[in-house]
Amino acid sequence: MAGEHPGRARGCPGAWAPDSDGRAARGPSHEPGRRVPGRVRPAGPGDSEDRMSVNVSELAARLSKAVADRTAITKLTDEFPELDIPTGYRVQRELRSAAGEIAGWKLGVTSRAKQAQVGVDSPIYGFLPAAGAVDLGEPLDTSALIQPRCEPEIVFTLGRDLKGPHVTAADVVAASSGVAVGIEVLDSRFMDYGFTMADVVADNTSASRFVVGVPVTTSGVDLRLVGVLLEKNGEVVATASGAASLGHPAAAVAWLVRQLAAEDEGLAAGQIVLSGGLTAAVPVRPGDVVTATIDRLGSVELGCR
Repeated sequence: MAGEHPGRARGCPGAWAPDSDGRAARGPSHEPGRRVPGRVRPAGPGDSEDRMSVNVSELAARLSKAVADRTAITKLTDEFPELDIPTGYRVQRELRSAAGEIAGWKLGVTSRAKQAQVGVDSPIYGFLPAAGAVDLGEPLDTSALIQPRCEPEIVFTLGRDLKGPHVTAADVVAASSGVAVGIEVLDSRFMDYGFTMADVVADNTSASRFVVGVPVTTSGVDLRLVGVLLEKNGEVVATASGAASLGHPAAAVAWLVRQLAAEDEGLAAGQIVLSGGLTAAVPVRPGDVVTATIDRLGSVELGCR
């Protein structure tokens, strides 16, 4: 059962089988001079006609059908090798336009070491449909998902709007009404989590469900140093620190705000941001219980049925 225990201490070559929402998916570094993520630059000399032939609506429909059918599909780049990261964000925006109310945003590939390993130089982001929220005390219905995996998150709650191309981590902390421990439930629509960076961006960074604890104030808490513990069925499966997310979780959120500014978007008061998975994600099935504990922030438990 999902529950909280406050104060408890504790262009796209190849395909990969990542741990979660893209930390082990490989993709190219963003090209110099391109505004990324989110916008495909106009075609110019040397641009591939194949890239411009990708039907964004068709790819979004394929992903939506996979969700509705609860059936994994082959990665999009198997059929459309010209799919790149900016076009992946166009597919993602098609999904967002049909998703209804948005609860907030999420980040992926926030580990500097993982970025270097998979050949990218920045994180990726996705959106959180409000319908994906799991309430405290509510079990996760795994029958509604394809291949769920859980990972611990530091979650920011915005106390005021935040927008602009020069937002810093300090600005994020100042604009946040609180931070909380959370669990993100990933559910890649691609078989065995095998995808390229462009695929996972199009697939909304494997976003599915999420549960968030009660926010606490950031006053006196160094989010870089907080200890993170992930347990499954009472056994410790992973540990980390807050610095696993881009050196500081607020820095990851600031990066997101700067990317959204390029699309004339930003964070709205009341929205939440999952600042990036802090450990590898663990697969779950009916009967499992996952607990995420973050020092100074508390603990959240999610049961699966």
